[in-house]
Amino acid sequence: MTAPCRLCRMTLPGQPLLQLTNMPASAQGFPDKASLVQDKGADLRILQCEACGLVQADCAPVSYWREVIRATAFSPQMRIFRQAFLNDFVQAHQLAGKSVLEIGCGRGEYLSLLSEAGMMPVGTEFGVANSAAARAAGHTVIETFPDNPSVTLDGAPFSAFASFNFMEHWPDPSQVLRAIVHNMSDDCVGLIEVPNFDMILAKHLFSEFIADHLSYFTADSLKLVLNMNGFEVVSCQSIWHDYILSAIVRKRHPAKVEPFAAHRAHLQTSVDSFLKSCAGQGVALWGAGHQALATVSLLGLQDKIAYVVDSAPFKQGRYTPASHLPIHAPDHLRSEPVGSVLVMAAGFSDEIADILQRDFDPGLKIAILRDHGVEVVR
Repeated sequence: MTAPCRLCRMTLPGQPLLQLTNMPASAQGFPDKASLVQDKGADLRILQCEACGLVQADCAPVSYWREVIRATAFSPQMRIFRQAFLNDFVQAHQLAGKSVLEIGCGRGEYLSLLSEAGMMPVGTEFGVANSAAARAAGHTVIETFPDNPSVTLDGAPFSAFASFNFMEHWPDPSQVLRAIVHNMSDDCVGLIEVPNFDMILAKHLFSEFIADHLSYFTADSLKLVLNMNGFEVVSCQSIWHDYILSAIVRKRHPAKVEPFAAHRAHLQTSVDSFLKSCAGQGVALWGAGHQALATVSLLGLQDKIAYVVDSAPFKQGRYTPASHLPIHAPDHLRSEPVGSVLVMAAGFSDEIADILQRDFDPGLKIAILRDHGVEVVR
């Protein structure tokens, strides 16, 4: 049975995009002469989720997937590139002197660069030998793989985090990203890098598939996985000869709803002032849409309005929910006249005000509830 999508958990299609035979069972499985007879090629199925679009392998992760293995560390050119790139990252986001958590630090290669760029780095690393090597180089390392969103790491909350070509190995990217969110400050900034599947597609690089890489991220699917797990993507670009997708993210903040209370109080004052000016004349409300219904209830207008009119026949003869005002056809303004009509019909309000001025009593006072308050039309 096909496993669910690693990102959205929807059922993956049965038909793979690619089926690669006699593949290396892992990128780090190098048999010696004595074990050659036991070494067998493996089949690799590559599928794409029809729901979220993530391209992924349906194999089990390799045994060492929690560890970061950087066989060659840095070439001289890569080191120069990384020094400049991380210096720019630190300066652009004012991170000098601040804490940064590297997810999967290996033997501390990037911890050194982050330190040289002016940050206070801490690494997580599952591999015991890697952790020891990083500590021997003078780095602070937490010997763990952070995939529990409820566990707080020593040193948290961190001001920033980084992950360099590691997320493609994770069986469940969402769990790790949520664990990262849990350990970050509210104003954190993050740097996530993965192999660039857009480039792999464009250049037909079939050799880039390997059992170690469980997910293959395009710019779109990288942004999606980050957005789904508590981050806002500030930028996403291809770097290092287009082999790498590099995304800068921030922790998502809750929507700012605090101004709603002040706006509601302002509308309350404006509507109450209008109704006071209509005292003794009777006021009808035109509009039984959801905004009008909510406004009547939230501003407590049910005892201040004679009735509601609306052009939709299926609403006529019924009552407004919660506030229980009777709803009539517009002609009711003639059979039970009022002195004023307050229009609450959102984008249709001006059209309705024109109808009132054209077809109804010339002495009728007409007003529209705008975003800024009540506007008297006539």
